[in-house]
Amino acid sequence: FIQMLRGAKKRDVLQLLRRAPEETCPFLVEVAVATQSVASLAALSDFLDFSKEPKPLLEKFLYSAAFSPRPSGELLHLVLDKLDGKQLASEIWETGIVAVGSLVGKLCQQKLCGLQQVVERGVETILRGLRGAEEEPEVVIYLLALGNTMLPETIPTLLEHAEDGPTAVTASATSALKRFPTPHISSKVKRVMRRIFHQQRKSYDKTCRLAAAEILLDNHPSPMDVINILLATSEMETEMATFLLLKVQNSLRDRHHLAKEIMKDIMGDPRINNYNFFSKVGISSSFSGPLTATQDLTSTFGLDLLFLEGGFLRKSVSDFSLLSHGQRLRAVQVTFEAQGMESMMGENLSEGEEEPELMAGMSATFFDVQLRPVIFFEGYTDLMAKVLLSSGEPTSVVRGNLLLMDHHQVIPLQSGLQVTIRLQGGLGLDISADMDVSIWEQELQTSVTAGGSLAMDFQAELDSPFLQATLRSQTEVEPSIHFDTKLRFSSSPVLMCLQLREEQVPYR
Repeated sequence: FIQMLRGAKKRDVLQLLRRAPEETCPFLVEVAVATQSVASLAALSDFLDFSKEPKPLLEKFLYSAAFSPRPSGELLHLVLDKLDGKQLASEIWETGIVAVGSLVGKLCQQKLCGLQQVVERGVETILRGLRGAEEEPEVVIYLLALGNTMLPETIPTLLEHAEDGPTAVTASATSALKRFPTPHISSKVKRVMRRIFHQQRKSYDKTCRLAAAEILLDNHPSPMDVINILLATSEMETEMATFLLLKVQNSLRDRHHLAKEIMKDIMGDPRINNYNFFSKVGISSSFSGPLTATQDLTSTFGLDLLFLEGGFLRKSVSDFSLLSHGQRLRAVQVTFEAQGMESMMGENLSEGEEEPELMAGMSATFFDVQLRPVIFFEGYTDLMAKVLLSSGEPTSVVRGNLLLMDHHQVIPLQSGLQVTIRLQGGLGLDISADMDVSIWEQELQTSVTAGGSLAMDFQAELDSPFLQATLRSQTEVEPSIHFDTKLRFSSSPVLMCLQLREEQVPYR
């Protein structure tokens, strides 16, 4: 479809979109975004009316733009124009801001940051929105968009919000900082992370403190940082200490970890590596290990589970990553968070800790693009309404078709002949997640299903007046992974079951 639309005129693309049946229209919008010709973008501009179109179609357009592998300045211009000065539904506005962040980041990776005015407009849109945001959820979305840009000049803004903001803002800012590569985690960033972890200026939520500790441990930590973090675990609650100690032990097993040698040296000291430190008996856990490993590529699965002292799940993170030649790509990361459950179960809060509002939600990062968070329920009334009126249907996180690779190259040979190489790779994707809380059974279940279909088309063509030769290869693979957790908290200790299922993978 993309190859066909690349040669089409604006009126033909527009006619195709307007005449398409309702069920095929989202697919054609994805194709038109992936085509990125002047004609296809002009047709989309005329076709999409953000004041009338159904929300799923608009979200489809925005996510297709966000995941574009090599976006053009014209695509960002189109997204900004569609968002500018309009009264939009909150879901569309949130998805749009997150998409702007992703587009800015990818254009800057192509070294187009200072060259295209529209990139500056995109950055200014996010920063101006952040300065003017009054509601906490609004600030969170702008910070997530800043994280998607991955621009080093935004780090001071992220640090300011990480240190001074309320819990949700601090959590968003630290998660954005975690995405920056090690060269950008400067001594200033580390100083702020130390202040957050050791609570030098005010008290922070345990998830924020742990995120700060992870930034310190994952980016060439000094021996003193590692020792201070380990010493701090002796004064922490059991679950938080257990989680952090497992993080340190994980880094010793990970051959790619930057701090592996430092950790080894520190663990040689019996004052640190002893029963007193490492005998914590919490049920929180942190694990990561390889799924597949070849000479060029390692894929890993990681799972973090942080529990409250009473055994209720506070946060779970499941992460599928790809490592190749020193580069890391976060393919899929799904985070579940629940807070305020301890007060509902009649548990006491830790000293100095504020009572958080009852809430459960989920956020996902896919191919290094942070999606907008999904809230399952907020407040006790909302929880009871969801429990009573639950449809039992999983929440769709992202669903659609993405162009992952689009490469065209002409190679002159020594003989004077030319070879033309074309490579296209597309991904059909469906990630859904579900969280089910049963007050009567005292059970919590979460499930994440990630299914996809990857298709790659490679063609090499030699064309000369006396000889023609074509080599073509087509590959398809359909992976599917299910991750389920089930917790029963009717008695102590809490019963927990985790299951990771990988279905047979068809490969053609």
